[in-house]
Amino acid sequence: MTKRQVIIETGWNLDNSYARLPKLFFTSLNPTPARSPKLIILNYPLAESLGLSPQALQSEDGLEVLAGNRIPEGALPIAQAYAGHQFGYFTMLGDGRALLLGEQITPLGERVDIQLKGSGKTPYSRGGDGRATLGPMLREYIISEAMHALGIATTRSLAVVTTGESVIRETDLPGAILTRVAASHLRVGTFQYVSKWGTVEDLRALADYTLQRHFPDVDAVENPYLILLQEVIKSQAVLIAKWQLVGFIHGVMNTDNMAISGETIDYGPCAFMDAYDPATVFSSIDNQGRYAYGNQPHIAGWNLARFAETLLPLLHVNHEQAVKLAQNMIADFTELYHCNWLAGMRAKLGLFKEETEDESLIEDLLSIMQQYGADYTNTFLALTFDTPEDTALFESPEFAQWHELWQARLGRQQEPKASSHQLMRNSNPALIPRNHRVEAALKAAVEQEDYSVMERLFDVLSSPYAHSPEQADYSTLPSPSTRPYRTFCGT
Repeated sequence: MTKRQVIIETGWNLDNSYARLPKLFFTSLNPTPARSPKLIILNYPLAESLGLSPQALQSEDGLEVLAGNRIPEGALPIAQAYAGHQFGYFTMLGDGRALLLGEQITPLGERVDIQLKGSGKTPYSRGGDGRATLGPMLREYIISEAMHALGIATTRSLAVVTTGESVIRETDLPGAILTRVAASHLRVGTFQYVSKWGTVEDLRALADYTLQRHFPDVDAVENPYLILLQEVIKSQAVLIAKWQLVGFIHGVMNTDNMAISGETIDYGPCAFMDAYDPATVFSSIDNQGRYAYGNQPHIAGWNLARFAETLLPLLHVNHEQAVKLAQNMIADFTELYHCNWLAGMRAKLGLFKEETEDESLIEDLLSIMQQYGADYTNTFLALTFDTPEDTALFESPEFAQWHELWQARLGRQQEPKASSHQLMRNSNPALIPRNHRVEAALKAAVEQEDYSVMERLFDVLSSPYAHSPEQADYSTLPSPSTRPYRTFCGT
């Protein structure tokens, strides 16, 4: 059997529609070969859904593709150019350590990007080595797949391979490559880049491509670019609300880290909140709390405003009218987000229909949680299973009063209490990727080459709403520490 036949049998069915856009948008180049690649983890269910053979991906030829040593048939590797506001400051960026192999057409006819992250230098590396280290790549694998299991739109992780080479950061660390799967890698920063350095026709080409790829049903309307803005706003309102509902903190909500598709993208210093506090920040570089948990909805609105600015030449020939159209659309984000968040919070409390006092009931609970340092996830879990004595709130008079009001609110519903209980089970995860659990898994993998800790963690995170007995241990809180938990970009 020839190597060509092995590659075909893997199931690659690649197209390169992005590479047919103007050359301004990307640079064509091949990955930097890895010296001695080794497969660390492979996502079997995802591979099969993509039409790929897990067995073939584990073969020598399959590993060569995942390591960037062999280009699969139909691929045309490119590094995408983009810009972005990083902590509020605009700069030129681009894929500095990643290459898009192409777009896999799945058995269901869906088109998804296949990207190698950590595949070597590109013209956009800005002095970096273009490589990635094992810990951050495994972190992205764990968190992105956990987010998917939680029902949150996200890029996916197909595989992680080590390169057999050391990467120098503060110390020598094992190099690794993540194979990332995404609806696309179109970013707000992609539009910012073309708006800044391209022509209006370049911008129109990008917008038309985005409409065709993500919103094909709107291209016949009178102003498709206004609908493009509207759809992106709607998808981000849903996404950010879901982040808030599970206590997820992205860490670096720069405009280049906001995907037009509405997926969570770029898992750098991300983490999940333990004790409820809107000011929670984990990122070591976010000294001012710009991307704190409570700021995420505001920052999403700010980022969307930057996206709207790029579309102004397409929205109307008259600049003032274009600005007015954009402002009116952006103004909808706050209400759209709030409606999604409020609906999600009602579900977390087992509430079916709306009452005007619901928001006060929700805000009062959050205020009490913050006052007493109660764990966000476990508090809702205790309410779900009627075990409030397991929370830090239980003996407080404020919680006793709140609990009475909540029970009265449940009692006014036509739906039986069993239905409320089931709604809460479906809305409150049994566990999240606890930061100390993730760190333990990464430490075992990186320092001892022991992947069993990660595999067990990944297994329980795959069904967060199962509420199975084996998940209970993974919901426990970390031991008290005098040092705050900090995460790093991992570049």
